[in-house]
Amino acid sequence: MEKKTSFSLMFFIKRTKLLKNGEAPIYLRLTSGGKRAEFALNRGIPLDLWSIEKGAAIGTSRESKLVNTFIENIRFDFKNYVNNLKDDNKEVNFENLKNSYLGIEEIEKGIVELYREHNEKIKKLIGKDFSPDTVERYETSLMHTENFIKLFYKKSDLRISQINHKFISDYELYFKTERSCSHNTTMKYIKNFRKIIRIALANGYIKTDPFANFKMTLKKVDREYLNDEELEKLINKKFEFQRLEQVRDCFIFSCFTGLAHSDLKRLSNENVVTGTDGNLWIKINRKKTDNLSSIPILPITMSLIEKYQKNNYCITHKVLLPVLTNQKMNAYLKEIADLCEFKKHLSSHIARHTFATTVTLNNDVPIETVSKMLGHSSINMTRIYARLLDKKVGNDMKHLHDKFTMSI
Repeated sequence: MEKKTSFSLMFFIKRTKLLKNGEAPIYLRLTSGGKRAEFALNRGIPLDLWSIEKGAAIGTSRESKLVNTFIENIRFDFKNYVNNLKDDNKEVNFENLKNSYLGIEEIEKGIVELYREHNEKIKKLIGKDFSPDTVERYETSLMHTENFIKLFYKKSDLRISQINHKFISDYELYFKTERSCSHNTTMKYIKNFRKIIRIALANGYIKTDPFANFKMTLKKVDREYLNDEELEKLINKKFEFQRLEQVRDCFIFSCFTGLAHSDLKRLSNENVVTGTDGNLWIKINRKKTDNLSSIPILPITMSLIEKYQKNNYCITHKVLLPVLTNQKMNAYLKEIADLCEFKKHLSSHIARHTFATTVTLNNDVPIETVSKMLGHSSINMTRIYARLLDKKVGNDMKHLHDKFTMSI
């Protein structure tokens, strides 16, 4: 009997089931984790050459030596099974050892295969649990995962059991070097991949979490926005080309509503409703989260709605504003920034930050109110936008100017 940390082997003969030539058949008994199985080795031995105590042949005859060599080879095979299982990050247990001995190759799911299955499932849930943008984000992440595996491992897929801490570290390196992604963008891709790993853990495809010793941290980013002077300059800027004027108007509309580009683009008359206060409001479920955004319509936003009521694009598409694609809008905003002599890199999302910072929070609008208008599910999300400008700090400190004095 051979003892192992997680299994044992025992060789024995069956004296009551002799072969036609009178020899006793040799058997192997595998025991592991309270389970055991017996295997006929398709080999016999004369009864007088077998030792029950040793579990092997006795004597120095050629036949005894061949049987013992045969037994030792099986023991050596099991040592290799153990090493192979460990190399593949598989558990050394009864089922895996038995399958290894019988030559039953377990068809293990690949990480790319599992990623594809996940994406196909969420595609079916578009409009219910997931937005098209979320599905597109996971599709992009899958593409990068495939490219990473091809580049670093020269394969089209990897077994899930091969995903370890080194894989995650190299995955991070890939985004920061090959893709030139920022730290925070890299973490977003890794967060997507981590969901696939959680699925693998939940289904028992892997036993240990490769993310166990991997820290996912986001670096604090000071997001840009327009201050009062810049916003006023942009509002009053005269443009020679209509395309720039329209992009400016859409951007300004976002600055005073906080709407993201995807929501601004699908805004229609149905989203303009009369509130309980008797005033007009914009009410729209955000495309990204499906959370409701409720925003009072200010005079400046009302004037923009009225300005484009007879616009051909707006009439044809039944929308409030002639919003271009995000890519085109950002390209024109760069041109607008140059004409306004702004050093900031204008993008459609800066309008949302301007609304949160310059238009609302720094004009004493409570953060809870801003959070509801932005359609956030928690105030913690809104805190990302919260900044105190010198103007706000100065106003808050005014009441202290004459409170404390000192005679000199």
